[in-house]
Amino acid sequence: MRNEFTAVIERDGDWFVAWSPEIPGANGQGRTLEECRENLASAIQLILEDRREDGLRGIPDSAVRDIVTVQ
Repeated sequence: MRNEFTAVIERDGDWFVAWSPEIPGANGQGRTLEECRENLASAIQLILEDRREDGLRGIPDSAVRDIVTVQ
């Protein structure tokens, strides 16, 4: 599955700064557009991993854990 998120990128002097409206708190920056996109992607990945770990903490042993794919 390929995950796609919106990147809003703006120029701020010599830097590019970006954020994603779908993932609150995810932002990135870089001297180039590519570096900015890569940093934003890394931030999104870290936030989603943290939210998954946090969300799975304390689920009961009797709960069914499965995968849902969204396309």
